[in-house]
Amino acid sequence: MLKGKKFILGISGGIAAYKCAHLTRLLVKEGAEVQVLMTKMAKEFITPLTMATLSKRPILVEFYNPENGDWNSHVDTGLWADAMIVAPATANTMGKMANGIADNLLITTYLSAKCPVFVAPTMDLDMYTHPSTTRNMETLQSYGNILIEPGSGELASGLVGKGRMAEPEEIVEKLKAYFKKKASKKLAGKKVLVTAGPTHEKIDPVRFIGNYSSGKMGFAIAEELACRGAEVVLVTGPSSLSCNHPNIDRINVVSAADMYKACEKVFAGCEIAVMSAAVADYTPAVKADQKMKRKSETLTIELKSTVDIAKALGEKKKENQFLVGFALETNDAEQNALKKLNSKNLDLIVLNSLQDSGAGFNVDTNKITIINKQNNKKDFPLKSKVEVANDIVDEIESLME
Repeated sequence: MLKGKKFILGISGGIAAYKCAHLTRLLVKEGAEVQVLMTKMAKEFITPLTMATLSKRPILVEFYNPENGDWNSHVDTGLWADAMIVAPATANTMGKMANGIADNLLITTYLSAKCPVFVAPTMDLDMYTHPSTTRNMETLQSYGNILIEPGSGELASGLVGKGRMAEPEEIVEKLKAYFKKKASKKLAGKKVLVTAGPTHEKIDPVRFIGNYSSGKMGFAIAEELACRGAEVVLVTGPSSLSCNHPNIDRINVVSAADMYKACEKVFAGCEIAVMSAAVADYTPAVKADQKMKRKSETLTIELKSTVDIAKALGEKKKENQFLVGFALETNDAEQNALKKLNSKNLDLIVLNSLQDSGAGFNVDTNKITIINKQNNKKDFPLKSKVEVANDIVDEIESLME
């Protein structure tokens, strides 16, 4: 699974750096290419000569060679790789990664990398549990980085607890599982509709009714589906997010009515539809052509119901189509989600609650529960929306089987 893959191995200055010799050997044995980057402190724990011998490539530490001026381009290195592994990832290095402190080649390469990044933390127990470390790890995950949890045991200080870098074999298995999933052909060529973002319901030329949705969840789902070979039509309300995957055809809309028209047109030719947009339930009955002036202390606006897009598509759904809905609830979450699942003829519903810290609108993380038609449910911990999208697509694949 790793044959021919190109990996950047970023080694920072922790005692667990010695494990990188075995990790490099395992990756090379799998047929992968490994380019090692080391911080200056990392050289105090394991020598560049050892790593160069095992990786069969020169080790990069400095931005340039002071003897001849040769430049080690962090941009080129970041673009070269299929994945970057930061192991061991010390508290210092994770803090720099989380906050963009680009004072060494490892961090500048990380900031330039366009590939997935795996982070394997290592440090003493008190450092690992410190609020700043916890916050930095959460920030890195919110960026889409994949955290490889450290193990528990005796640490260098003599304390016993969490903080041991994952073993090289475990890291390799994580990499294999990731690339196996990306190589899956189950969704290759499937036509998929994804909705994302908010809708804006016009009141007058300068005002609208909307919500706080950023579109991050829907965009992450569209990206994950496209990476697995699906041909995705992304219908999105107003959003500043970009998507550049060649398998994604983006349609921009504004209102709930616009979104319904676009979805209705596309849905008949799709095998899967994922309704993750936060569509307005109501829209102004009358939309003013000119800006409304202040005339009194109160203003009443009559609203009318919009089309329930998920329900409308559920009524049109054919036997070979798979429909996924979303439920964002503030109370009686599971009961309300089950009602939506059944009343809208969904195959799957993704529930998240505004009562959960880190979940909901305009954040980089989410905490979800997935419920299927058999009322089987799976609860997931708080994760980055990129990882949540991965979980959702995994569930779609497994249920479609």
